[in-house]
Amino acid sequence: MHKPLLFAILVALALGCNQPTPEEVQPFALFKLKFDPNQERLNNLGQPSGIPAGHAAQTPEFRQMSLHYIELAPSALTLLGAGAIVYKGEETTKGGENAVDFDKVAKAGNNEVITAVELKNIPPGTYEWIRASVTYQNYDIKFNLNDIDFVGDLKQQKGTVASFVGFNTYITNITPRTKTLSVNDDKKQGFWAFETNFTNPYSAYNQVTSGEAPAGATTVVNPLFATSPVPQGSCVVTGKFAQPLVITGNEKEDLTVLLSFSVNNSFEWVDDNNNGQLDFYANGTTPNEKIVDMGLRGLIPSKQ
Repeated sequence: MHKPLLFAILVALALGCNQPTPEEVQPFALFKLKFDPNQERLNNLGQPSGIPAGHAAQTPEFRQMSLHYIELAPSALTLLGAGAIVYKGEETTKGGENAVDFDKVAKAGNNEVITAVELKNIPPGTYEWIRASVTYQNYDIKFNLNDIDFVGDLKQQKGTVASFVGFNTYITNITPRTKTLSVNDDKKQGFWAFETNFTNPYSAYNQVTSGEAPAGATTVVNPLFATSPVPQGSCVVTGKFAQPLVITGNEKEDLTVLLSFSVNNSFEWVDDNNNGQLDFYANGTTPNEKIVDMGLRGLIPSKQ
């Protein structure tokens, strides 16, 4: 064999032996959101719940949600924090107290993945329950604005609600739809911002207002209230898998966990005039109808 040819073969073999082997691709657990208007409406204890007499409710058109915390729980006796915490968002003390950092928390819309977790980081086991701490909801509602000078009533207008239901959230700015409100502070569960979306020719009058719902007014569904309570003022929604989620530690492919939240009549108010519609007034004398609940109405997790 020619020496130059022999040398070329030896070089090729040497280079081949030193090539790095491709790293094994790690599979992920993909947590996806669903906002279901037809899913059963539940109360704080996870029991079916109707709309109280003298109240009315509507099913909002959900645009986005954020989660701060996801935990897989093996059983109904697993206390909050004792399961497998697979995701936790960033927190900050910029506002003085420990709070969720809204600028950095995971957000997603309907049928979108909100976070992906390497399966190797989830302890092998059988999980019957999931806990998801909701921080923020963004959705459209309909309302009437009545008794406007020189105009009269504007019926069934749209508005966008930015509702904060986490234990405490540090917010720099919030843009419910197109207009921005500066906050630069911590806000407890119940803070909201509302942007009107008037139809033409009144769109020039759109604005953002904000306020706070009374403490304890937000429904937080937890069927494990008796064995695994969650702190007052948090929004840790708990749901049970119809078939337990089994993690073996030997998974080779991604799996999707669908978090289906009930938004069935989740926006509730005191219906003073019994017309089934949300009424606000511009005359300065008639009180606006009082919003009493902006909480989600159940969680059904499933492996896809």
